[in-house]
Amino acid sequence: MAARAYYETLGVEQNASEEEIKKAYRKMALQHHPDKNAGDPKAEENFKGINEAYSVLSDAEKRRNYDLYGSAGGNGNAGFGGGMGGGFDPSGGFSNVFGDIFEEFFGGSTSRGRGQRAQRGNDLRYDLTLAFEDALFGKEVSIKLHRPERCAKCEGTGAKGGRKAGMTTCSTCKGTGQLRTQQGLFIVSRTCHKCHGEGSITKEVCVACLGEGSTSHEKLLSLKVPAGVDNGIRLRVTGEGEAGSYGGPPGDLFVLISVLEHPHFVRDGTDIHSEIPIRFTKAILGGTVSAQTIKGDTAIKIPPGTQNGKTFRLKGLGFPSLKGHQVGDQIVRIRVEIPTKLTPEQISLLEAYDKIPEQTHGAEANPFFEKVKHMFP
Repeated sequence: MAARAYYETLGVEQNASEEEIKKAYRKMALQHHPDKNAGDPKAEENFKGINEAYSVLSDAEKRRNYDLYGSAGGNGNAGFGGGMGGGFDPSGGFSNVFGDIFEEFFGGSTSRGRGQRAQRGNDLRYDLTLAFEDALFGKEVSIKLHRPERCAKCEGTGAKGGRKAGMTTCSTCKGTGQLRTQQGLFIVSRTCHKCHGEGSITKEVCVACLGEGSTSHEKLLSLKVPAGVDNGIRLRVTGEGEAGSYGGPPGDLFVLISVLEHPHFVRDGTDIHSEIPIRFTKAILGGTVSAQTIKGDTAIKIPPGTQNGKTFRLKGLGFPSLKGHQVGDQIVRIRVEIPTKLTPEQISLLEAYDKIPEQTHGAEANPFFEKVKHMFP
């Protein structure tokens, strides 16, 4: 291969980054790999050229010399710097790159076997329904969990007698968890089919867990629900998920909150909305009404001439914020009730009121409105 053809071989510009070179190399290597082009000598030749180009361009010092002198070594000898040993090791010199390629070809891995490595347990979900007041003020609740936990008899291995007495080295892979085969210039590793990459196999199944490595247990867990939680909030309880395997840490428990509706209050963020019905005479004449709040009843002064839909804000009577120390308010909306069944006397009185000139309709017309007040108590 001509020395100046390395960039063209990989299809990249001369100022390409390391990541761009690596990405281009993987693409070209996959395309021209001999195992995907069986019986094609040209593909094998191209594959060797691609490897030669990458061995130089992936090494910072060789690439610098190549750019300056047209050779990887700075002495006019381009390529592998004096033979295959100068920068290419078929047993693993490009393991980071070829690991993905071999896995795509053979479904395996270039690792030397993982053995019985610790694995984290699965996370669990628990749905918790709260009353409106419990979400508002917070509450300590007890929840009952049914979850798999590490089998004490077999140490989570699923083998009778545990890891030492119940497990034996896999005779197929000799404990590595991998089977290595020669593929042309490369050594390819695949997961051992007998031990599934564990490196050891079970002599006899544990009778307590039937080889699962875990048994189902019931646990009563105390959980403190903070004030201000809302629908959809997830509380995370670290370490209360399923047990890990081979000494791995347990997963976490996620508690999903659902809040029941209240018969009188509606939540809007940290605010609480409520409604008070009042008689139309109270709206006209004004007065005091009692409003239900989260802390008991409180008096609200209704000014004369209050219109339907008017709101009153009661500061600090809403939900606390989970993100700080702020507390919402209670918004009380006035709903003026219009009577639907009137006596003849009440109808007569209202008809008389309707004939009064508009400018005197105000509550200052005391004699008339005193009659209204008594007729519509």
